[in-house]
Amino acid sequence: MTATLDPYAAAPQLMKSWTAAAITIGASLEPELIELVKIRASQINACANCLNMHTAEARAKGETEQRLYLLSAWREAPCYTDRERAALGWTETLTRLADQPEIGPARAALAFLFSAEEQVALTLMINIINGWNRLAVGFGMWMEPRVPAAPATVAA
Repeated sequence: MTATLDPYAAAPQLMKSWTAAAITIGASLEPELIELVKIRASQINACANCLNMHTAEARAKGETEQRLYLLSAWREAPCYTDRERAALGWTETLTRLADQPEIGPARAALAFLFSAEEQVALTLMINIINGWNRLAVGFGMWMEPRVPAAPATVAA
């Protein structure tokens, strides 16, 4: 993939502010949950850059391959918590607003398991990752993740 525009070069101060907001908002909830949200939105938006980056970051934070592989089928997979399911449902609903999804059930699940402040934090995080997806897809961005490689397994 060849970038058509480097937003960091074109608007450095705006990108610095955007990145700072993303970091602040991303630190507002559990890191594992945030990565699942970022990956699920990126799957829906077909953002290869963000999928590459956030699956690597999730692995570095201890996420399992099973849960990463099953994320697109999270409703049928038994390996996600109720809180993760509520967050993923909210992520899908907000990411697919143009499809006019029924928002009530996702909002009710979210309100049952997240405080009001956490609901705002999650909603902002969903907005942030959807924004990153649009920047990456729109401008052909590709960045290799800056995470340490998982430790190699030693054969016995």
